[in-house]
Amino acid sequence: MKLQQLRYIWEVAHHDLNVSATAQSLFTSQPGISKQIRLLEDELGVEIFARSGKHLTHVTPAGEVILDLASEILRKADSIKRVAQEFSDETSGTLSIATTHTQARYVLPQVIQRFMTRYPDVSLVMKQGTPPQVAQMAADGEVDFVIATEALNQFSSLITLPCYRWNRCVVVPQEHPLVSLEHCSLEAIAEYPIVTYTTGFTGRSKLDEAFSDRGLTPRVVFTAVDSDVIKTYVRLGLGIGLIAGMAYDLPLDTDLVKIDVSHLFASSVTSLGFRKGTFLRGYMHDFIHELAPHLGRDLVQEALSRAKLIDRIALYEGIELPEH
Repeated sequence: MKLQQLRYIWEVAHHDLNVSATAQSLFTSQPGISKQIRLLEDELGVEIFARSGKHLTHVTPAGEVILDLASEILRKADSIKRVAQEFSDETSGTLSIATTHTQARYVLPQVIQRFMTRYPDVSLVMKQGTPPQVAQMAADGEVDFVIATEALNQFSSLITLPCYRWNRCVVVPQEHPLVSLEHCSLEAIAEYPIVTYTTGFTGRSKLDEAFSDRGLTPRVVFTAVDSDVIKTYVRLGLGIGLIAGMAYDLPLDTDLVKIDVSHLFASSVTSLGFRKGTFLRGYMHDFIHELAPHLGRDLVQEALSRAKLIDRIALYEGIELPEH
């Protein structure tokens, strides 16, 4: 059994059983991958992939167990490489992050700028997607860190650490009637068509809960995953915008009025997640601290040593999360 063979089966499974696509991603030949998979199956005495002719159709029950173990072995091998890299060169390497649009657009730019200034020899890769998609990337080991508000608690293989709290604002054109109200209420908001985030994005669940608890049914006429898209349709007169407070960009959004409605909704918490058993290089610890200053190395190492989901409530005790 070779480490390369385990890499091949894992990659094939994560390329929808497409050996050709796997070969392209690994810069090798399709016949070479197929041969190594067959050799591994012959050695183990079981099929990892079921076949129809020359095509792989699905992962066998034995294959599911083998792939889980292979994934763990590959992660351990990667950790060994990282340990060696840490001791040979502490300031260069790669860091891959998966996150949502709101975090990538409004929170991370300054964090990444400071980080890259300190570590110019670190190559940073950012991937974007829905909260479940980016969480899955981290759970599968495709990225080092995931940063998101929702979905992380659905993956038991991830250690999650709370980074910061945030709340919502309403954005409307300057002459909108809501601007003249001394105190904005849920009832007042519910009188107008609403443009906001798609379900499952950027704390949308907190928004829905607030209206439901008051027995109100808001008229959500348009949803999007992108705060900038939401603001565009507010400008077109489609409705009032309900967005993350951090997504109001003062230099660019002066044509819109920001109305603070944080008193109407429970705050949301954005967290950072990474796989259990991950070896964090020094610059990875520094990135976490740059993103969330309260997450010092000792606390992160405690989360790693415990090798289980951190109790978020326990972490909040004695920690004042920064606001965004």
